[in-house]
Amino acid sequence: GKKVTKPHDLFLLSVCVAVRAFTPNLCPFSPQVCGYFEGMLEKLELDDDAAEPESDIYMRFMKSHKCYDIVPTSSKLVVFDTALQVKKAFFALVANGVRAAPLWDTEKQSFVGMLTITDFIIILHRYYKSPMVQIYELEEHKLETWREVYLQATFKPLVNISPDASLFDAVYTLIKNKIHRLPVIDPVTGNALYILTHKRILKFLQLFMCEMPKPAFMKQTLGELGIGTYHEIAFIHPDTPIIKALNIFVERRVSALPVVDDSGKVVDIYSKFDVINLAAEK
Repeated sequence: GKKVTKPHDLFLLSVCVAVRAFTPNLCPFSPQVCGYFEGMLEKLELDDDAAEPESDIYMRFMKSHKCYDIVPTSSKLVVFDTALQVKKAFFALVANGVRAAPLWDTEKQSFVGMLTITDFIIILHRYYKSPMVQIYELEEHKLETWREVYLQATFKPLVNISPDASLFDAVYTLIKNKIHRLPVIDPVTGNALYILTHKRILKFLQLFMCEMPKPAFMKQTLGELGIGTYHEIAFIHPDTPIIKALNIFVERRVSALPVVDDSGKVVDIYSKFDVINLAAEK
């Protein structure tokens, strides 16, 4: 018979998208659970007679909309040539108020990667304790040089998606590749149209939620459903050195850190984007 997916499973699948909007690099579940969901995405078969009518409403919604539907009529997309200097590229990110940009290789005449805030943090993290390489020397490097040093022999084709692909395919691609930014590229012209994120997909879904049936699991709490991180939470204190925060970003693969005072109270949030803003001010 067909496999019946429980509402609880469907909720976890959709929340995997929601939680990653706040912790893009850190899956909220164990590797075993993440593997289960990746397998479910590939082999999912719904039995409409056995499942609750509204239990798969969000999945059906994403399957019925294309990536093109989510692209704003007016938006800013910054593209960097790989020949651009590292320093200029990151200042351009800040100046344009964007957190990522596709990288264009003129020689190959194609997009070859993405530049994100995470790359900037990795640069600072890698060279902070390296007396052989001064950071100002690195600033003069071109993006292609940094990519050769950092990626070395691990170059992989840029993960992207067609504007005609479904949002469900986009979510699957984000989860499968463990990425949080997905360029939408026209396969005919080769033009980059937009960068899809978990947050953008959730915003699009939220626009229509009031018109859709509410699955029963939406009345349950995050705690009841076991969603979130409740053990070994990464955090910092107000007096934590910046370099230690950077180390945590890289080692724990989180996008934000709660700032906790001596009494254990959360007093602020330090995000990856705060790092590049600080660098721009300096």
